[in-house]
Amino acid sequence: MDLSSPVLAMTLVEKVIARAAGREAVRPGEIVTAKVDFAFAHDSSGPRRWRPYLEQLGVGIWDPSKVALVSDHYVPAVDAESAAILSDARAFAREYGVGAFFDMIGICHLVLPEHGLIRPGDFIAGGDSHTPMAGAFGTYAAGYGATDMAAIVATGETWLSVPQTVRVEWSGAFQVGVVAKDIMLFLCRELGLDNAFAAIEYGGAAVDAMSMPERMVLANMAAELGFETGVVAPDQITFDYLAARGHPVDDEAVAMALESDPACTYRAVHHFDATTLVPQIARPHAPDNVIAADVLSDVVIDQAYIGACVGAKLSDLRMAAEVLQGRKVAPSVRLLIAPASSATTEQAAREGILTTLLEAGAILLPSGCGACAGMGAGLLAAGEVCISSTNRNFRGRMGHKDARVYLGSPYSVAAAAVAGRIVDPRPMLAQPGIAT
Repeated sequence: MDLSSPVLAMTLVEKVIARAAGREAVRPGEIVTAKVDFAFAHDSSGPRRWRPYLEQLGVGIWDPSKVALVSDHYVPAVDAESAAILSDARAFAREYGVGAFFDMIGICHLVLPEHGLIRPGDFIAGGDSHTPMAGAFGTYAAGYGATDMAAIVATGETWLSVPQTVRVEWSGAFQVGVVAKDIMLFLCRELGLDNAFAAIEYGGAAVDAMSMPERMVLANMAAELGFETGVVAPDQITFDYLAARGHPVDDEAVAMALESDPACTYRAVHHFDATTLVPQIARPHAPDNVIAADVLSDVVIDQAYIGACVGAKLSDLRMAAEVLQGRKVAPSVRLLIAPASSATTEQAAREGILTTLLEAGAILLPSGCGACAGMGAGLLAAGEVCISSTNRNFRGRMGHKDARVYLGSPYSVAAAAVAGRIVDPRPMLAQPGIAT
């Protein structure tokens, strides 16, 4: 069959769903049953939610080799309740023979690709709303609630309505100091947060040139936009990332064929020019309350936070170090850094990045979801103002309901930590090591 014909031409998302459903082709709106290639959850959403269902049904996990658990929310335990949740997760992994259990080594959305468990073309179900981050590798990856996830790990299947796909193309090249996080904040404002029953596909010259960590930002924050998932077509950058971690793609040609067909039908196609984008900031209390960074210079901050799956990867710490090299954090500011994984911390130490951050006055926190999810160290008091590299700034998410959280790129967060207020980071990058 000629899959490039108008009759069978499909988007990347439709191709992955068709394969999982055992169909030659699928169309938006069709309800299909899909076989899941890989399922995962973390300590908050997984074992303690799954166990009662599995015990009531008297079943185990359909294929333990295709299931992973990652402890990242309650780590390290700060109270007896957290310790009990972690203990149960460890016991569950042993009792049910979970194929991959990663305990206290980082956030699931980064740990799994670091270990080669995210593969182009896979249908992935995750017990977390930011599961779409895996779509950066050319997968269909969606987040499910605890009841649905229990059914998925018991049967290895789920049903879904095939979503329409929205294509977003970025041409040109970014200015220094403008990165994927700025794209996503811009899109939150432009496309809004209510895009249910659709997927978003990113492409264009600017996206093609992005590293995998930057593409992960695009896919991750599809959740903020309200899409079912976000995807980037796999290419040589994808293959090189996986090969460098000891998990090469078996057939690169098959993976490349996942790219959306030229004759496919999109719900909409949006075109943007990367050369015109400037650093963006989301104001309290929503990711779509976005404005250019340079108009917020009157916003004084108490805390700067570099953390989360979307904002504390190695590339993010490198960005922060570019700003902080030769500078000091303002005396009135707490700069907290929680690397997204232990592998990130180790490599940052080897590169001297941690030294740069710590000499500037940053405080290093354990890897984990931490303050992004309102847990552990870094929570905010009433009236405090924080700028964060995380993906959400809903009221009360990072502490007291009367705290205010702004979102920005790691460049913007680090620059604000130095200035003591929100600023455009580009002047600091243009004058390395010169305080402003």
